[in-house]
Amino acid sequence: MRPTRRFPRALAAVTAMGLVGVGLATAPAAADDHETTIDILATNDFHGRLEASGQAAGAAVLAGAVDQMRTENPNLVFAAAGDLIGASTFVSFVDDDHPTIDALNAAGLDVSAVGNHEFDKGYCDLVDRVIPRAEWEYIGANVKVKDGHTHGCENTELDDLAESWTADIDGVTVGFVGAVTEHLPELVSPSGIEQIDVLDIVEETNRVADELKADGADVVVLLVHEGAPTTQLETAIDPDNDFGKIVNGVNANVDAIVSGHTHLAYDHHIEVDEWVDEGRDVTVRPVVSAGQYGYNLNKISFTVSDDDGVSAMESAIVPLTERDDDGNWVPLYEPDEEVQGIVDDAVERADELGAESLGEITADFNRARQSDGAENRGGESTLGNFVADVQLSAARITDEETDVAFMNPGGLRTDMTYAGSGEGDPDGNVTYREAAEVQPFANTLVTMTLTGERVVEVLEEQWQPDGASRAFLKLGVSENLTYTYDPEAAAGEHITSVTIDGEPLDADGYYRVVANSFLASGGDNFTTLAEGVDVADTGQIDLQAMVDYLGQNSPASPDYAQRAVGVSWVSDPDGVYAPGDEVAFDLSSLLFSAGEPVAESVVVSLAGEELGKFDIDPEIVDTTDEVGRASVSVTVPENLGGAAAAQEGEPMDLVVTVPDTGTELTLPITIDAGDGGGDEDGSEDGDDSGSEDGSEDGAEDGSESGDDGGTDDGSDTGSDGGAEAGGDESGAEDGTDAGTDAGAEDGTDSGTDSGGDASGAEDGEGLPDTGAGSGLILWGALGLTGLALGAAVYAASRMRAGTAA
Repeated sequence: MRPTRRFPRALAAVTAMGLVGVGLATAPAAADDHETTIDILATNDFHGRLEASGQAAGAAVLAGAVDQMRTENPNLVFAAAGDLIGASTFVSFVDDDHPTIDALNAAGLDVSAVGNHEFDKGYCDLVDRVIPRAEWEYIGANVKVKDGHTHGCENTELDDLAESWTADIDGVTVGFVGAVTEHLPELVSPSGIEQIDVLDIVEETNRVADELKADGADVVVLLVHEGAPTTQLETAIDPDNDFGKIVNGVNANVDAIVSGHTHLAYDHHIEVDEWVDEGRDVTVRPVVSAGQYGYNLNKISFTVSDDDGVSAMESAIVPLTERDDDGNWVPLYEPDEEVQGIVDDAVERADELGAESLGEITADFNRARQSDGAENRGGESTLGNFVADVQLSAARITDEETDVAFMNPGGLRTDMTYAGSGEGDPDGNVTYREAAEVQPFANTLVTMTLTGERVVEVLEEQWQPDGASRAFLKLGVSENLTYTYDPEAAAGEHITSVTIDGEPLDADGYYRVVANSFLASGGDNFTTLAEGVDVADTGQIDLQAMVDYLGQNSPASPDYAQRAVGVSWVSDPDGVYAPGDEVAFDLSSLLFSAGEPVAESVVVSLAGEELGKFDIDPEIVDTTDEVGRASVSVTVPENLGGAAAAQEGEPMDLVVTVPDTGTELTLPITIDAGDGGGDEDGSEDGDDSGSEDGSEDGAEDGSESGDDGGTDDGSDTGSDGGAEAGGDESGAEDGTDAGTDAGAEDGTDSGTDSGGDASGAEDGEGLPDTGAGSGLILWGALGLTGLALGAAVYAASRMRAGTAA
């Protein structure tokens, strides 16, 4: 595609008059070497911040700054690096960002790269509604309709986006190449851009830059909606990150890079080896970004001579506000009157629509925060969980079988705060405007069916794939879904347990899931959600779901219980523990990070017995969900009583609670109480039958009232050697065996320890060994009934005697 050339009013006037620039680096020109200074003003990530608010100057002051600098040097281009609309404040959002487009038109914006938020409502919304209303050129060289496809939109005059835009100013041609982040498919609803491909930024930039220079461009500027991860120069040139690949990869035909997306302000000069080798007057490339929301402008001044090309370059960050002596932000430029009128009209309309009270809250619902107070999309938040609860409630109106809800953190654009704004908006009141600013994207709610195994995969996808714009994204989940995870586990193996409605997740079961349309189509790399079956659009918008919920459930209170807790085992989670053994593990994600109540300790219990209380470290861990860490080490009690015996051989639950917040989880461990807590069958004293006194048949006095020979006094008249005084074969009163097969003189079982036998008899001596011979004689004398009874007693006796030996 040939470069699209559009000449805005101001530039056309400059060209017609033949004015010579008087910018930062202008020097007297020789008679035969005409020099022109071109100023490029740039903004990025404006996001519909029409009103002045804090450091954000507002659209009128932004336009006023452009006016003033255009007066100082009419050879000026006003450019942008994308995200001018979308994720906007309520004043712009409530009118589909039309006031922002109108304000930037009036400010004289000439050209902008497309950002990811220009695609929030899909490619067709961009080409059918946004581009026709915008008087500037939107460019995106790496966005192409797929081969063999048409875009399917109403605007048939536009096939692909323009790749570039040029301006001729006093004999100098300045070309602009546009590009959007290659992560676009992760950042918007994939279904909205299914007709386009997002291509390699470096390859497309170099191709178009070469074409522009071949067509006579003196200066080529890349407007790219991708940015450095920090303001430090080292990260801007690091070839291992997305932006560093661009900075290092664009060729010598790119004279400047204006960037955005990461909302950071920087002004770097980066040496270009080819320019050094060529002996150019200028050997460094400006790589700049203005931050966000109209805080600043970038200003790049190129001095271009007829003979030498770019002979000088300067760049700077131009702040639009500053703090006064009282710490208040004040504007540095006079507002543009036309733009101010557009803003005023938009505010009046928004005030009418936004003042409606939806309901009440009892405390702040916050997003997670980094240690510097910035938003942390990797942390669990009260707001994310609350929105998931709201969406589950809404989904069940049209789909009663819906089980759980997921909410992406990037869909929450501000906190829902308790403090009121003044008269008519008391503390706790939630207005339509406030709710809309939290969720400005107007996504629909979509339900689908996933297996339990696939639900786990969704949770695993919080750990983003290599190369993603963020390494970890924490989903808000509905209250009935809780899970544990191992933060140190390998990819795909983090999730260690999931419960839904208090029951363990069934991997083979089916669960109905609700998510907004962005997530449901695989946004933010949650691709498993795009593979659900029985997909249904609920017909409800996320904002309307919040409106309805607050109307029916006010006042709403934040839930301070964590729905996900990190568990890293120090001891073996699959081991078998005995009394006295240590059980150790580390916990994380026990606290929220945005000013919620800070619990000081976590309590660990087993079988109703508290084993220990452990301090919680509240230090915030940036980019992750690890805030609220504790190291736990408990000892398995010596006497677990009936509970331990009843659970012998079965897992028991360590119960972990944070009493101050309501967080609770259970960790199953296996305990073998051994000799210390009871015998093999779980009786209190360890005898075979479970009787209190240790007799074999449970008689109260320990005698065998139904002995092998049937005598009442316990004597055994049918033993090998005749009657044995003092006790019968199976259980003498004193527990001794007066006539064992081995012929022990005292009748004791010589195979037992002095301190206790295997059966746990109270006096520590073994149960009597009946002997095979005496048993056979006895059986011969018994009838069928006696035979059955004797066999049972004999078998039990032999088993216990054999164990003792």
